[in-house]
Amino acid sequence: MRTLLLTLALGLFVAPSPAQKPSTVSPKATIMNQGKGSFDVAMAPTDHAPSPGISSMSLDKSYHGDLEGKGKGEMLSAGDPKLGNAGYVAIEMIHGNLNGKTGGFALMQSATMATGAPPTMTVTIVPGSGTGELSGIYGSMTITILPGGKHNFTIDYAFAPKK
Repeated sequence: MRTLLLTLALGLFVAPSPAQKPSTVSPKATIMNQGKGSFDVAMAPTDHAPSPGISSMSLDKSYHGDLEGKGKGEMLSAGDPKLGNAGYVAIEMIHGNLNGKTGGFALMQSATMATGAPPTMTVTIVPGSGTGELSGIYGSMTITILPGGKHNFTIDYAFAPKK
């Protein structure tokens, strides 16, 4: 089962499709900043499953590049990746440094695959999750998995005006 989840979560999204660029939740139109880099991910089954047919995996990530830090989260998945039909959702909290600003923020991710259709993936910075110098952050991330399994990211972000 772990191999199936890894295939779904890591191996399907070789290149971003237009569907991978989510609409960004933004308090006001602002100029977006961008960061790029790579990350390493380790996944392991958890000791709980919310329901039969739903699997749960822990996520441990190390980010490198314009985002230097660690991410921890959990993924829930369902479907049959062997047949090409499955989906997952994940939420992850990242702590580190983004282009010189230190703090943390949460990412929310969802992806689907269906036989005969291109895979979709959305990765959004959770509004209101920013801490430290990253307080007020919002935006999105695009993940690209290269041949050989290397994970690259581009994060587009801005900050809500301080009140």
